[in-house]
Parts: sequence; C-alpha cells; structure tokens
Amino acid sequence: MKLVASTAAALLLLTSLAAAWAEAPSTVLLEELTWTELRDLTASRNVIVIVPVGGTEQNGPHMTLGKHNVRVKALSEKIARALGNGLVAPVIAYVPEGKLNPPGGHMRFPGTITVPDETFRQVLEYAARSFKLHGVKDIVLLGDHGSTQADQRAVAARLNREWAGTPTRVHAIEEYYRAATMDFPQLLKSRGYREDEVGTHAGLADTSLMLAVDPRLVRSLAARPGPAEMSGISGDPTRASAELGQLGVELIVSRTVEAIRKAVANR
Repeated sequence: MKLVASTAAALLLLTSLAAAWAEAPSTVLLEELTWTELRDLTASRNVIVIVPVGGTEQNGPHMTLGKHNVRVKALSEKIARALGNGLVAPVIAYVPEGKLNPPGGHMRFPGTITVPDETFRQVLEYAARSFKLHGVKDIVLLGDHGSTQADQRAVAARLNREWAGTPTRVHAIEEYYRAATMDFPQLLKSRGYREDEVGTHAGLADTSLMLAVDPRLVRSLAARPGPAEMSGISGDPTRASAELGQLGVELIVSRTVEAIRKAVANR
C-alpha cells in the first residue's frame, strides 16, 4: 500500500513539474529562455529582438562604471514588454571609448574600457547574423552611448543592403538616444532646471535616470562636482531625483516603442 502511495505521489510530482515546465515563459530576456522556448516563440509570432548597446566608462565619482549597461538593459526590457512581441538580447558592454595612447576623454579615468570601431561593428554584425539564422526578422539596435550611434547605423545599412531580398531587417533606432540626451534634458529645462546643471554627462538628467532605474548605482550627491576634466561630470547632479528620472524613463520608452513599431511596419 505504501509503495502504491509513494508511486502515486512521485507521478503527481512529475506531472506538476511537467506542467510548470510547459508554461510559457514570462521573461523577455533572451538569456533566461531555453533554445526550444525561443524556437517556439519565433515559430508562432514575429519576434522583435532588441540588441541593447551599453558601454563601460567613468560616470563621475558618484555613479558607477556600468551605468550604460544597467540602464539600457532595464529600459530595453520595458520597451520589449510594451511592444508585446519583443525579446532582449544580452547587453553589449564593450564599445569604442577612445584611444589608448595617448588616453583621451573617458579613457583618462580608471575603469573605462574601449575597443576599436571595427571590432564593435563586427560584434553587432554577427549578433544580427546569428538572429537571422534562427528566424528573427526584425533586429533592433538600441545604443545608450553616443559613441555607438554611427557604427549602429553603418551596420544596419550594410546588412539591409545585403539582405534586401529577404524578410529580415536591422533597425538602428536612434530615437532612444535622442529621447535620453535631447528630449529629456529639454523637458527638465522647461521645468525650470538650468542648462548648466542638466548637463550632458553624469549631470542632473543622467543621474536622475539612473536613480529611477537602479538607485544602488548612485553614490552620495552631497558634494558639488568639480571641473569636468577632473570630476568626469558635465552638469550638476545635486538636485537629481528618481521622480525626475521617471519622467525620462517614460519618455524614452514611449518614443522608442513608437519608433520601433514604425520601422517594423515600413519593413
């Protein structure tokens, strides 16, 4: 009797596990899917794969080196969910940041990592080629970093010329970067914040976005920044807040979703 009960319990457990494994995954992160789950998703719908491009660089003494990587992954996930059929590839964290000898720009600060433009373009290219091979028809390049925009455009244009006779397209969506670096700062200035504090790097706008996305990566803002060449800050993050950053998050996500939908429709 005990053997029968034990066998029944084991079968029930296996049935429950099988049912759990059979459930559709709730994640939109590619690295959290199995290959069979991805195969089934691409077979059942037109999946849009977002390739988030970050960068590892100094962000002032108050914000961590991985700002771009964490931010682009978090915002890409929101964008993918808003699209309804989006998936987010692993973040590309190594991007062109300038020359090594002599070091210039962000390379003057410890922790910044650079790669040559041609290396970066090859990484983008072969990520796109990999997704095409596996049946993805729309590949979106989203860059959180200014130095990657031109290379993203170049890779997308070249592959789209090569793939003109196929249904696959690469979309370099620059609206993402414009929303973060132009539209959001303009919104802040319309609310009375000074241009010199909004800044262009690790200032009010940049820091507020990070506070909204992941406040753990922002250190104390008590001290005002020194000269840009010494602090790595362009702007003043003193009045940065997660509430301001959330305005930027919503703006970036909505503008990017609209741009992706338009690009896919025009394919």
